[in-house]
Amino acid sequence: MRIKVGIIGLGHIGNRHFDILNELPSQYKIVAVCDSNLKNLRNLDRKITIYQDYESLLYADIDLVHICTPHHLHAEMTIKALSKGNHVLVEKPMCLTSEEAKAMIAASIKYKRKLFVVKQNRFNEPVAAVQQLIEKGKLGKIYDVQCNVWWNRNEKYYLQSDWRGKLKTERGALFTQASHFIDLLVWWFGPVEKAKTMLATKAHNIQIEDCGHSIVQFKSGTIGSINWNNNLFEKNYEGSVTIIAEKGTVKIGGAYLNEIEYWNVKGIKQPKIKSQVKPNLYKGNYQGSGSNHAFVFKAVAKALINKSNNNLVEGIEAKAGIDSIVKIYQSV
Repeated sequence: MRIKVGIIGLGHIGNRHFDILNELPSQYKIVAVCDSNLKNLRNLDRKITIYQDYESLLYADIDLVHICTPHHLHAEMTIKALSKGNHVLVEKPMCLTSEEAKAMIAASIKYKRKLFVVKQNRFNEPVAAVQQLIEKGKLGKIYDVQCNVWWNRNEKYYLQSDWRGKLKTERGALFTQASHFIDLLVWWFGPVEKAKTMLATKAHNIQIEDCGHSIVQFKSGTIGSINWNNNLFEKNYEGSVTIIAEKGTVKIGGAYLNEIEYWNVKGIKQPKIKSQVKPNLYKGNYQGSGSNHAFVFKAVAKALINKSNNNLVEGIEAKAGIDSIVKIYQSV
């Protein structure tokens, strides 16, 4: 069975979806694409139906809609896609408010369609190794966690798209740069229940913050700090998670959470990992999270055919991440 896909949005991330889906011809067939910018619709295969209006695409003969548009459009487009009988895979962040997340989940239930959210870092080998430690209780009681997202986003990055850096359309850097990291923290320690946060805008002419620090407590009782900054000189420096626990200390990091930087766990040797995470470089010379989208897409195909999950993030779980980000911003 080949899953027939429609892609809404052919910007930076939409083009990545397009290219990777084409590399999985036994599982997927792209039958329709949509973008409001005609420049993004040039040089496409003539067998692919092209739309400038996303609602028209939803009536095409498709099984699954990939939503790769700016953040503020995710909720509306997802709900309409589900209402037309399509399954949905939406890029991070799922949406920008807890109310939107709740409405998206309600639509998924009402129309009996699947709602998946792209969280490709769950498929990184170091992340999987830490997940096994936590799931099996090998770390014992977890005391503290530190998450650092110290990246570079230059002025050109914010000028490339008119939705970036604006409160109404992006809301904050946690939704964009730190979204995948928040997902892992919530996966491992539960939603954020308490937070105390400071934000600042130091180097960019934007409405949102370009750096911030938050002290948090998760539902599990674990405390921690989340630190993010888009002002690193010239290039990304670090994206990392350090866990301090009763029976061990681990740190995963590298450019894409693709390296184990420290491992001292009682009775368990550090696993030898040869990372499969591919590097990425977007137009504008900035790097994002690792390109593990192929793993996500393969897992979605299995889920739709065999009803398995395989580390996929669905609506309810993704909402916990949105709720946590909202909680952090509310604590400023």
